[in-house]
Amino acid sequence: MTEIPTPRETADLIGHDAAEHRLLRAWTSGRLPHGWLITGPKGIGKATLAYRFARFLFANEGGAPNAEEPGMFGDALPAAAPATLAVDPGHPVFRRVASGGHTDLKVLQRGMSEDGKRLQTIIPVDAVRAAGHSMTLTSGEGGWRIVIVDGAEDMNPNAANALLKLLEEPPPRAMILLVCHAPGRLLPTIRSRCCQLRLSPLPVDRLGELLKLYRPDLADAERSVLIGLADGSIGRALSLAESDGIAIQRDIVKLLSSLPALDLATAHKFADRIARRDADAAWRTATDLTTRNLAHIVGAHARGQGLEAHGYSSGDAQALSRLPSMASLDRWVEVWEKTSRLFAQADSANLDKKQVMLSALGSMETTARTGV
Repeated sequence: MTEIPTPRETADLIGHDAAEHRLLRAWTSGRLPHGWLITGPKGIGKATLAYRFARFLFANEGGAPNAEEPGMFGDALPAAAPATLAVDPGHPVFRRVASGGHTDLKVLQRGMSEDGKRLQTIIPVDAVRAAGHSMTLTSGEGGWRIVIVDGAEDMNPNAANALLKLLEEPPPRAMILLVCHAPGRLLPTIRSRCCQLRLSPLPVDRLGELLKLYRPDLADAERSVLIGLADGSIGRALSLAESDGIAIQRDIVKLLSSLPALDLATAHKFADRIARRDADAAWRTATDLTTRNLAHIVGAHARGQGLEAHGYSSGDAQALSRLPSMASLDRWVEVWEKTSRLFAQADSANLDKKQVMLSALGSMETTARTGV
């Protein structure tokens, strides 16, 4: 299995040529906006693009090649503009960014709690203010000062307002790159002060290439299932592979297919497995896939589609397509929303995970059996 690099270590960007070329055109024009909002689903390459652009700016401190350079006979020849944002992995800038040692790059993201046991839920205001202060200082290397906010939707209100002030009054040669999975959670004024780049989910063939690269141990059938579950996200596909997502999805489909008479023995066995103290990744995968299945069942029925359009096998699609006939679409939407809230409460309030999963499955059984 190939070691999976982090976004700051990744040299290649796959599937987002249009976004890369837009950044390159803005740089070449000499009128580069100081704020960019990079949006799209999780795990498709947004942070990779942000680090790629930051490296490019650091490695090309002289700016776009608009000035003419003398030719070999004294005539003026324009310098060639770079064709991509790529920086060679052997370049000193690449190495310093990858190691977190570039003095002019600040990265804001959720850190670990004080006890080091869990990830913080927000990006605090102090971190944003510190990054803003660093941008008012002289550049350590005489060029760009760049801030990457990885997970901009995680800023608390005070942090968001502090960032807004930085966007409104940016110092010269300052660049702010916001990586955001849920732009609707950002202040409208932040969105309005940034150029927006929306990255699309990766196509199936690209996902297949990346899975073969990073997980060559997977069989073709396993890759096919992961591609169906990934929703165009290589990050999601790799996370599912790591957390036994294929088996968890198989169990969820089996349970939903047993409705309106829930297989209680299978439900308890499933809940026991994902609720163990050492099974946090399995729990996150199970809750994510459960709500995903409900969302796709509701969405496909509302649009008159088959579930095959969402990557389900014909057998699974046929089994799950029975559910909308057991209750109204509005009722299934309520179940989906209730289940999502319940899972969120389990994480925030430290509820008994087994009982939470059994409660969610019980709510689906009641709806399928009674129609209400």
